[in-house]
Amino acid sequence: MRSTVRLRVLITCGVLVAAGVGGWQLLPSDEVRADPIIVGTTDEVTGLDPAGAYDVGSWAMYSNIYQSLLTFKPGIPTPVPDAAESCRFNGTGLTTYECTLRDDLTFSNGRKITGEDVRFSFERILAIKSDVGPSSLFPTLKSVVAQGQKVTFHLRGRDATFPLKLATGAGSIVDHSVYPATSLRKGNVVDGSGPYLLKEFQPGRVAKLEPNPNYRGAVTRAGHPVEVDYFKESDELAAAWKAGQVDVTHRQMPPDFLNKLGEEKDDGTRITEAASAETRNLYFNVRSGSAMTKKTVRQAVAAIVDRPAIATGPYKGTVEPLYSVIPAGFLGHSTAFYDNNPEPDADKAARLLSDAGIPTPVSFTLGHRKDATSLAEAAELKKQLEDTGLFKVRTVPVVWTEFQKEYAKGAFDAYTVGWLPDFPDSDNFAAPLVGTGNTMHNGFSSATIDSLIAETQQYSDRQKAVADFKAVQSEVAKDVPLVPLWQKKDFVLSTEEVAGSQYLTDGTGIWRLWELGWI
Repeated sequence: MRSTVRLRVLITCGVLVAAGVGGWQLLPSDEVRADPIIVGTTDEVTGLDPAGAYDVGSWAMYSNIYQSLLTFKPGIPTPVPDAAESCRFNGTGLTTYECTLRDDLTFSNGRKITGEDVRFSFERILAIKSDVGPSSLFPTLKSVVAQGQKVTFHLRGRDATFPLKLATGAGSIVDHSVYPATSLRKGNVVDGSGPYLLKEFQPGRVAKLEPNPNYRGAVTRAGHPVEVDYFKESDELAAAWKAGQVDVTHRQMPPDFLNKLGEEKDDGTRITEAASAETRNLYFNVRSGSAMTKKTVRQAVAAIVDRPAIATGPYKGTVEPLYSVIPAGFLGHSTAFYDNNPEPDADKAARLLSDAGIPTPVSFTLGHRKDATSLAEAAELKKQLEDTGLFKVRTVPVVWTEFQKEYAKGAFDAYTVGWLPDFPDSDNFAAPLVGTGNTMHNGFSSATIDSLIAETQQYSDRQKAVADFKAVQSEVAKDVPLVPLWQKKDFVLSTEEVAGSQYLTDGTGIWRLWELGWI
């Protein structure tokens, strides 16, 4: 009788420790099966140009087809060299970071990679400054200088987290001879140097990848051909899994399906439950003209939201209520929103609005991604708020690629967006989400929060940043530019014929397709 194998992969995010190993050529594989491993997901690749995308689906692909100076090994939160031979801060000031690029790297088009390509890759991100791109990840980056294979990053202030940012999809190195300097590259052609070559890409349908024989870097395992199948709805992914059309699934199975995992003891399913830092927040558009411009209105919403009802309703117990912008398991996590509102309190919300002279019901639009679970979540939020008589909510479902553009330009008064960290440090839940010019484009800016974020970035010993991180969360709970909703468990499912699925993801933002192989 086959038995369900349940694996648990944990990652601890805390004090950064020293690490540094070079890369080697891929080892030859002795696998016999040549057919591709089929991975199913509902994530979307919104763009193949690293300067124009800052979403989970796109960055998962970048992990495989592009190369960064640094990367993360499975379960280790300290970055190690990948395209670089070595990297280090120059001195103790944490304002100058130097990397020496490997001398044996080539893009998939055959051209040798130089320090000039690295300089170009970062400068074009800042020059293009796409609304849905990763430029907000580098507020401290002042300039990049390339001298042969040596690259020097000059920072505006102390930033101990800078090496971690280099290890993300935002650090993807592109060919300066074929990528435009001030605009995004059109089409689906990729010139990268990652562990995989992108042989075919049909947006929203499929990506076919083959191991890159010329890859040199931190990955030492020869990958297997992989086909990533993209599904619009989680129910479609579940149906494909049940029909045996995919070998591995990751993000997102329906909550009902996940809730019943392991009940069928003889189905041969391997289940990896990984500690996850995926969160979801309700963001408020605080720009002029929005119903959420006034802090009192946002505070009233925060007083009403019932997180346990969301967790047990639309998500069927597959998520945990979250009461702060920094999730559990990360340095400095607190429960700032719970401290302000231990229980949903409609009377408190009514007093806040009445004392501020704000007429009710307050009407506003709530934007969200157009999928079954998001629809159910939005309906639950609408019900909670409207049942008090204090709010009138119009929900607006939009397909993901358009949804990002819409909330970036301020089309909604409020909107729900999930967040998966790019690197394993609490800073990734601060600067990108509540700092000035944040990636959620809600117009929020606080000099106090910006100052606290800067304080957290100056410590190479991250434990010293705990007090400042807690102060950031307290300020966020007061100003309410967002309301934290939940933190999610992460599941990877594979058939018993596939090995390595437990290493596919670990919370560092890297999607390790090369770890998958046939048994």
